[in-house]
Amino acid sequence: MDRAAGGVVCHDGAVLVVHRPRYDDWSLPKGHLNRGESWEEAALREVREETGVRCAITSAPYPVSYLIASGVPKLVLFYAMAPTKVPKRLAGDPSEVDEVAWWDIADAVRALSYETEREACAALTIPHLRRRSSAAG
Repeated sequence: MDRAAGGVVCHDGAVLVVHRPRYDDWSLPKGHLNRGESWEEAALREVREETGVRCAITSAPYPVSYLIASGVPKLVLFYAMAPTKVPKRLAGDPSEVDEVAWWDIADAVRALSYETEREACAALTIPHLRRRSSAAG
C-alpha cells in the first residue's frame, strides 16, 4: 500500500491549494512519508515544501483511500492545519508545484480535482467555519 499525508490549511475563510503541472490538477498539498517519519511530520513537511507555509496541526487525521493508476491502493491522511507563519509570497518546490493559492472554502470544496480531496476539505473545514461564524455572531 502506498502511503501519503497532507494538510487542509485554513486561514481567513480560505484553503491553501496547489497546482501540479505533472498531473494538471488542483489539489491539497500532500506527499509520501519518508522512512521513519510519522504521519504528522510528513503532513507538515509536505505542506511546507509545496507551499512555503509553516503550520500546526489542529485535528485528528481524516483518511481517504483510492487506487492509483497502477492499481496499487493508496492511503492518505489529511489533517486540518492552521498557519503559524504565512509568507508574503506563496511558493513551493517548482519541480512539483507551479502555483499555490488561497481559495475560498466553498470554491475549494467544489473545484478541487479529486472527489476524495473535496470530501476531506469539506470535513476538515467545517470546524473552521463554525469558529468563524461564532466569532462574527
